[in-house]
Amino acid sequence: MAEIIRMPRMSDTMTEGVLVEWHKKVGDAVKSGDILAEVETDKATMDLESFQEGTLLHLGVEKGASVPVDAIIAILGKKGEDIKEILSAEKAKASEKEAEAKEEEAPTKSESKAPAASASGSSGSEKSDASAPAPAASAPAKAPAQASPASQAASSSDNGDNGRIKASPLAKSMAKERGLDISQIPGSGDNGRIVRRDVESFVPSKAEGSDSKGGAQTIILSPVTGEEKYKEVQVSQMRKTIARRLAESKFSAPHFYLTMDINMARASEARERLNEVAPVKISFNDMVVKAAAIALRHHPGVNSSWLGDRIRTNEHVHIGVAVAVDEGLLVPVIRFADGKGLAHISAETRELAGKARNKKLQPSDWEGNTFTISNLGMFGIEEFTAIINPPDACIMAVGAIRDVPVVENGAVVPGQRMKVTLSCDHRVVDGAVGSKFLNTFKELLEEPVRLLL
Repeated sequence: MAEIIRMPRMSDTMTEGVLVEWHKKVGDAVKSGDILAEVETDKATMDLESFQEGTLLHLGVEKGASVPVDAIIAILGKKGEDIKEILSAEKAKASEKEAEAKEEEAPTKSESKAPAASASGSSGSEKSDASAPAPAASAPAKAPAQASPASQAASSSDNGDNGRIKASPLAKSMAKERGLDISQIPGSGDNGRIVRRDVESFVPSKAEGSDSKGGAQTIILSPVTGEEKYKEVQVSQMRKTIARRLAESKFSAPHFYLTMDINMARASEARERLNEVAPVKISFNDMVVKAAAIALRHHPGVNSSWLGDRIRTNEHVHIGVAVAVDEGLLVPVIRFADGKGLAHISAETRELAGKARNKKLQPSDWEGNTFTISNLGMFGIEEFTAIINPPDACIMAVGAIRDVPVVENGAVVPGQRMKVTLSCDHRVVDGAVGSKFLNTFKELLEEPVRLLL
């Protein structure tokens, strides 16, 4: 019997995936474990593996298409098996969902449909109306001259309204922006109401009315020519997820910020000496990760998460390090960072950053962070604030190391300073807790030998 292959959920935040490449085509034999396709999720490009065996009977998604989780992407079965019934059932489900969506978004009754003339259905003199249009059959042989646009607008707006112009607020606003006299625009809405399309289609000319001084009123608009240009790109799955998760974080977690200025002179000297003997190059970011990990061990309240009805305080230290890629930011995780040396942290960070840029990260590489560091110092940014990366309670934004004059023992001397800003979720971390963490972090970088203990 034929089996349906649906788009799997390949990460905890995935809602849809992009079919990057098919590795099988219709008619191919498929074994369990074969790679059917490559799928771009919100965080990486991953292989889609088949857990069934059979002949590939149908491909439901074209290369490059975006597919919601659980949507049908392929059908496996016996060679020559009839799958029309399966496809019909899936099509019916899709149509039903589409109909439900349309019902929820059904537009209001169109303004362009004028109400039926009440004169044709009235009886008695009290219902008669001189201004109501007569039926076409009773029209006189000689048609009267067509009214000007101004008189049409006036007749449609003055009946029983004491001269008030019947126009939608949007139409009035558009007319004002375009320098048009709203009373000269004929209305096509209910009871002659002027609506948006009337303003958009109105071509101004010499008005057949008079201005306040009794002279002819003329509207002249000089044509403005030019070519409108823009470029649009499809939003990637990664960018969609970043937008959704950061919006949720920013508007649900009450952020507050703590900034500290750190003397990096000794850290700079220590780094130079370490790189003389280290098997890999030690960066300032590696030192920041190590110092943060040790500080988190001393201040577990910062190494916590808000879980709605409880707060989780983590005893392990998993530090997420934000990595910039073309589509946005990825946050691979350095696990048990407090127990790793600087060389180990450096090598692991480089490896994970390379995998992130090449979209080769696996779920185990990005899940489980308890604290996050975002460093823009290499871009020359001196100070900034970052949005908390759920489920963490805090994220630390690291700026560039600056050469600045500082006062030491009453004298102005050259100095090296770096600013860091801790964004805290006030539901979990109070100001005093965050301040103590930053003080420990500062002490570790200003006395870098402590990073080696």
